[in-house]
Amino acid sequence: MKKFLEFVGGVVLVGGLAGVLRELTGWFPFMGFTRALTENVSFLEDRALFANIVIAVIGFVIVMIADTSRRT
Repeated sequence: MKKFLEFVGGVVLVGGLAGVLRELTGWFPFMGFTRALTENVSFLEDRALFANIVIAVIGFVIVMIADTSRRT
């Protein structure tokens, strides 16, 4: 379960960071799942940068939870 949480958290973290870079620079057009989220959810259309930052933070939190559960 710990490895699964680390994997999921890592994917979400990388996706969020790629979404932030895409919003700021226009790079990483292949990261479709963050673009699909921010373009298809109506209240996130104008807040794509904020939404990607939140996605990256959620990924970081998931990785930290997995790391904390490993120590106990």
